[in-house]
Amino acid sequence: MACNCGGNAPQWPPQPVVVYELTLPDGTVRRYVTYQEADAANQRAGSTGVITAVTQ
Repeated sequence: MACNCGGNAPQWPPQPVVVYELTLPDGTVRRYVTYQEADAANQRAGSTGVITAVTQ
């Protein structure tokens, strides 16, 4: 069986990374890996922030 260890294998473009930004009313912006983390932080801050998905 032939080895598929690289060499002439096609190179796939890297996948975009999605992070969740929590923007608080005082202008503070924090980034989280998961929506659940951003939501929990928002609840701790009084649920006054805005969570947006950002592609890096």
